[in-house]
Amino acid sequence: MAVAATPMNLTRAAHVGISVSDLDASIAFYAALTGREPAAAGTMDSVPFGRSQGLPVATLRYATINLDGLGIDLIQFQDPVGERTNGMANRPGSMHLCLKVDDLGAVYGRMRAAGYAFLGEDYTFRAGEVTPEAALGTRVAYFNDPDGTNLEIIEPKGGFAN
Repeated sequence: MAVAATPMNLTRAAHVGISVSDLDASIAFYAALTGREPAAAGTMDSVPFGRSQGLPVATLRYATINLDGLGIDLIQFQDPVGERTNGMANRPGSMHLCLKVDDLGAVYGRMRAAGYAFLGEDYTFRAGEVTPEAALGTRVAYFNDPDGTNLEIIEPKGGFAN
């Protein structure tokens, strides 16, 4: 797909939408993860909205959990029901949601004790492995939500990872 090089200046995020298989289970997961309950929840049954997403119709349930500066829209499509992507970080088109923390060690420990399954051990960016230098010392850890959506916690250092 060729895209014109003219800048569109889209610099503010409103929300991230995550398709889920069980809205109630996902609400419980994200409410426990964020400490916040949904700010909005509802249903939709619309042919025009479905078409705007390349679908014949969109019958769905949704809930929005608001973080500071970003909403997480959890969307359970009931018609048409989609197939799980089983996304992995190295698959083109996959994405992840990154949540900033002040003390990764403390949060990582609390999450492990609460039963969150991390994809691997936490990692600290080291010299010789990453540029720019501002990233050195940044700590990250990755895990999945109930549907396999990639999630990350990050303790940034310097000017890395706004």
